[in-house]
Parts: sequence; structure tokens; C-alpha cells
Amino acid sequence: MSMSDPIADMLTRIRNAQMREHKTVSMPHSTVKVAIAEVLQKEGYIEEYKVLPETPQSVLQVTLKYVGDRRNRRSVITGLERVSRPGRRVYVGKGEIPWVLSGMGISIVTTSQGVMTGQQARRLGVGGEVLCKVW
Repeated sequence: MSMSDPIADMLTRIRNAQMREHKTVSMPHSTVKVAIAEVLQKEGYIEEYKVLPETPQSVLQVTLKYVGDRRNRRSVITGLERVSRPGRRVYVGKGEIPWVLSGMGISIVTTSQGVMTGQQARRLGVGGEVLCKVW
């Protein structure tokens, strides 16, 4: 089955799995999805990610992160929002990278130097396409 927006599918799978408090979530593998998962892991929003080689396509497995004890357990990720879509690409310069919740969240930007957070892109002085916001 072809998919028009695989990144939105990834974010939706993570959002749905967290609502049901699943430990892991699996999705079809792609290079951009792995780069986004790497940023989420570095920023502390997910525990880990693995690429499982399977046929006909590899699978990206993301281990979600929760805080609190069993009764008061809640997800580290409060919200995920897709910004740039296939129908409306959002490109920003180095001075226009959006702040998420006044710095409490992150924006994930794909630049000429790779996929990184908005804060890293500001520090390096590069702009790019804003993929999503996470808080």
C-alpha cells in the first residue's frame, strides 16, 4: 500500500500507541524516520529505537518512554504535530525557526546538514524544512 505522508503516519502511530500506553510501536523503516527517532532519543522523548531487518521491508521499532509509577504513569511526549506536509511544505530561514512552548518543546528540522532540532539549527545558522513539533 502506498502512503502519501510516511512521517505523519509515524507520528500518528506514536501518538496512538501512547494513548493506549504501549511499550513499543513498529512502523515501516525509512532513513528520515530513523533520523527523527534519533533526534527524539537524544532529546529524551523516547527510550530507544531499533531497525529490525525483515522481508520484504525493514521495520523501525520505537520503545516509548513513560514517567511515574504504575497508577500515575504518563507519557513523556505530551503532543506531536506535523508542520510540513506533502501538500504544503514549510521552509524557514535560520532566524525564523519556530519555538515550541517557549523552549519547553522541540521542532525537528531537516537541513542541508541533516535532521536536527530547531535549537541546533539556530546554533549552526542554517534553515530548512520544519518537519514536526514535539512537546
